[in-house]
Amino acid sequence: MMSYAQWGNELYSGKRSYNIVGKRKLWILTGIVLLILSCLLIVYPSISPSIEFKGGTEFSVSGLPNNDQKPAASVTRSLPQANNAKLSSLGTNGVRVQTATMTTAQSREMVQQLAKAYKIPEGNIAATTIGPAWGKEVTDRALKSLGIFALLVAIVLTLYFKTWTMAFSALFALLHDTLFTAAAFALTQVEVSPATVIGVLTILGYSLYDTVVVFDKVRELTVKFYDQSRYTYAELVNLAVNQTMVRSINTSIVGLLPVSAILFVSSVLLGGGTLRDISMALFIGMVVGTWSSIFIASPMLVTLRMREKKLQDHTQRVFRRRRLEEDDVVAELSKKKLPKKKRKQILRQQVESMEFEDDEDSIVAQPLKAGGHRGHQAQPRKKPRSKR
Repeated sequence: MMSYAQWGNELYSGKRSYNIVGKRKLWILTGIVLLILSCLLIVYPSISPSIEFKGGTEFSVSGLPNNDQKPAASVTRSLPQANNAKLSSLGTNGVRVQTATMTTAQSREMVQQLAKAYKIPEGNIAATTIGPAWGKEVTDRALKSLGIFALLVAIVLTLYFKTWTMAFSALFALLHDTLFTAAAFALTQVEVSPATVIGVLTILGYSLYDTVVVFDKVRELTVKFYDQSRYTYAELVNLAVNQTMVRSINTSIVGLLPVSAILFVSSVLLGGGTLRDISMALFIGMVVGTWSSIFIASPMLVTLRMREKKLQDHTQRVFRRRRLEEDDVVAELSKKKLPKKKRKQILRQQVESMEFEDDEDSIVAQPLKAGGHRGHQAQPRKKPRSKR
């Protein structure tokens, strides 16, 4: 059985290759479908905002022998102002009750009833009221943060890569990650709190880093791209994706291990809270961010670039040259008295291993056929520096 390290080495060298960019229409269509489904889930059943966003009164009961919610449920049913209250656990010895905004008198009555139900001093119950104005301010700031982040990303990537296509592709992947994460919260009905927003902003930076690594490799492989007629732009982007795939997976695994541990502890042992909100957003975002950097961003980049006339002409030039080379091989084989099956096998092997006489500064890579052996010729050749 092939080891993970060997698999990664074969991907980088070109001995093994997955034709991801070649199936870009499938991946982009999949991404669009996921975006539509995410939007539908956000609308229905919709996101469940926390009390920080919608406002209300929160009662935190501490110092209990366990986190039994039955006494609190009994109290909320008996008081009209506590209708539709939301109960949750606070660790292993506390309970949290969230209700609509109460007056001072109503809040005082709620504290007394909870203390009586749990047979604890009233000092063990903390009441906090959050007004709707504060919640609206938090929502506005969260949306502004996402908008500013997207704007800065667009500007920086456009300046860094000197093309808007990479910036647009990266932003499309980020939109995919954001909506998918929001849909996951809507589907599970886990509350979205300010901590969740922090987690989403964090995973956007993580996903962006993963995408930039791939695009940086694309830029490296496409230096003096138009000076050669050996590879198409799509093939070089596909090679870049294959060469950075293991790095993306390794980065995700290393990041997911501690996040998974925090998510488990906060959800199972602590009963939710800020740690769960952040870790859940990070966990979902890291997984979908790795997916989007490989299957969404790069295919979208090639789709946008292939609309350029100059790139289309170059692609046709590459295909014409290959057909001429293949015709020469066919003519040479036809002179030999070989069985038809044998001739096809030799033709396939020779076409896959064709060497073209390009300039020494041209890019060398072998992404012509997924799965074909490429060896060390898959690596870019750099002109040696002159010794002083």
